[in-house]
Amino acid sequence: KYPTLKMLVLILTLFLLGGAGASLIKLNGNGYEDVVIAIDPNVPEDEKLIQHIQDMVTEASTYLYGATEKRFYFKAVSILIPETWQKKNEYEEPKLETYKKADIVIEVPNPPGFDVPRTDQFGQCGDKGERIRLTPAIVLGEKLNEYGPQGKILVHEWAHLRWGVFEEYNEEEPFYQHDGRNVPVKCSDGITGTNKVYACSGGSCSIRNCRTDPKTGKLNKDCMFIPDKVQSEKASIMFMQSIDSVVEFCTEKNHNTLAPNPQNKMCNSRSTWEVIQNSEDYKNSIPMTEAKPPHPIFSLKQIRERVLILVLDKSGSMAGEDRLNRLNQASQLFLLQIIEKGSWTGMVTFDSSATIQSALIQIETDAQRNSLISRLPTAAGGGTSICSGLRTAFTVIKKKFSTHGSEIVLLTDGEDSTISSCFDEVKQSGAIIHTVALGPSADPGLEKLVKSGREEKKKVPNMETK
Repeated sequence: KYPTLKMLVLILTLFLLGGAGASLIKLNGNGYEDVVIAIDPNVPEDEKLIQHIQDMVTEASTYLYGATEKRFYFKAVSILIPETWQKKNEYEEPKLETYKKADIVIEVPNPPGFDVPRTDQFGQCGDKGERIRLTPAIVLGEKLNEYGPQGKILVHEWAHLRWGVFEEYNEEEPFYQHDGRNVPVKCSDGITGTNKVYACSGGSCSIRNCRTDPKTGKLNKDCMFIPDKVQSEKASIMFMQSIDSVVEFCTEKNHNTLAPNPQNKMCNSRSTWEVIQNSEDYKNSIPMTEAKPPHPIFSLKQIRERVLILVLDKSGSMAGEDRLNRLNQASQLFLLQIIEKGSWTGMVTFDSSATIQSALIQIETDAQRNSLISRLPTAAGGGTSICSGLRTAFTVIKKKFSTHGSEIVLLTDGEDSTISSCFDEVKQSGAIIHTVALGPSADPGLEKLVKSGREEKKKVPNMETK
């Protein structure tokens, strides 16, 4: 059984339009490096936002350092600026950084006014999250009353992203019953406050006492716990980072194990700090002694247009099992339906040598798409030199752009034992290599080739079965 055309196109779509890619973050000593913060292209141009992002990270680094007992801080951060924003000489060109790999995204609130900071988490307790999402209003400090200082917001979300901890509050169930009392869901128990109903009607708002249901003994659903403005308790950041005194995570000593919140549910009632202590970051680091962490290093990088080259195998082995036809069909649909308008696209074919079928053109019209389609290979023959195809693709790219961050879609049966001859060139290019193997006999070097470049971590298994 052979893969259908639909499967091939699906794989190309996953490669090129997929969700967040693998994060570049690494912990170097005690400092997080290669953190990528991207401003979404839909955010209106506002140069102040760039400075406020830097201020937020600098503030967060100090909070993070203290909250983790001088163990972690932000060392090096790249800020990706949309290509539509004003260009400046001091902006660098991205190399490994892309929107897909952004750890933190500053995006327009959706729906409008929904400025709640959040982190995409799809794993279990201790699993890293996917991406932090903040809005310009948060970064610009326009939501201090609701969520607290920007730096503390980022530390709260960073704990979700990096260490897989969860919220210590529960908006759906803000109280629970214990020993006949209605107790607020909070962490730690040292946070003081009152239980009130905050109601608004006809343009005016009022605060009144909560009522108790005589049948269940529970507080009415509009009741909420309102913390006192002045506190002395330092925990917890995962409960309410907006409280001025809160600068620590809950530990085993002050964690409320009874509260019905996501942290207790997902982490078997363990405290946030216990989960952090079990992380690889914690195990691979020792506390520092300095009173304050070093100042973060920022790199401002501006996104450019997408650059992508199709590198297509037309060697003799592609003649069998309808491979060339399937390659052409998948490429055709990709060029017509998948590659975005405004992208720079070219095409190289190869057998024992490579041929430039099209230099880079910026896709604006259907006629341009059809022109590329007309250059797809129609016959298969000759030997196989994948490296020739890649080297020629690099040549095409360099006529207009740097290879760093450019993308190559390599469709091949992979039957080439000489792939290793260009491993170093691929690595030095900084290009993203998307590989789809069309046959069952791909050389093991094909996987090593992918690893030597920058691949989106969506490895395609053997595409044919007998």
